[in-house]
Amino acid sequence: MPYIDKMKGPHALSGKEFTYCPGCHHGIIHRLVAEVIDELGIEGQTMMVAPVGCSVFAYEFFNVDGTVAAHGRAPAVATGIKRAMPDKVVFTYQGDGDLAAIGTAEIIHAANRGEKLTSIFVNNAIYGMTGGQMAPTTLVGMKTTTSPYGRKIENEGQPIHVAEVIKELRGVAYLERTKVDTPQDVIKTKAAIKKAFMAQINGLGFGMVEILSTCPTNWGLSPVESLKWLEENMVPEFPLGVFVDKVGDAK
Repeated sequence: MPYIDKMKGPHALSGKEFTYCPGCHHGIIHRLVAEVIDELGIEGQTMMVAPVGCSVFAYEFFNVDGTVAAHGRAPAVATGIKRAMPDKVVFTYQGDGDLAAIGTAEIIHAANRGEKLTSIFVNNAIYGMTGGQMAPTTLVGMKTTTSPYGRKIENEGQPIHVAEVIKELRGVAYLERTKVDTPQDVIKTKAAIKKAFMAQINGLGFGMVEILSTCPTNWGLSPVESLKWLEENMVPEFPLGVFVDKVGDAK
């Protein structure tokens, strides 16, 4: 393992100041991914694929090669990269409006095929960048710009639970749902991200970490209020935990 200077930011981050909204968890998640890349010593061989949405800004913040994918198509693009260059460590960085909506087929089939790539899935239950529309993960009763009276089961159905959908697919080597609103959860999420990368590095198959996140701007809440809302509403709807672990003790 390479020497890591904890007094400095991760080398896998560009050092550019984050431009995400106050209270958004993308910055925390970026740092955790970058720390894992540093600690595994894989910066020079890592490639990122981020599609449309807030995730597209990730290219400004990571010191790794990458390419843009059309909305929802990151797993398909990442599959092509990994198969063409199997020595690369490839990860996608996607939101719920992307991965769980237009990209549903891509994530399910990449997981089912056991593609040796890693997906970082940020679930804030809403479309963030494009105006706060209802997402597949939007909670019942939750108001958005396209569900101003709240999501109704009879109209839009129940929220999609992506981790539960793909956990039975045999190609999945690591799958966990976490959050990053407390120091303890940040530590747990970093460990989960590392294991998802190790699933790829060890050739075991597909790895994904679903991370519950806040979106104060589109939720219409303050950053502090959004943390409470996540705990009281998102966690009961999307229970945390490990769904699949074929990695074991990642070193």
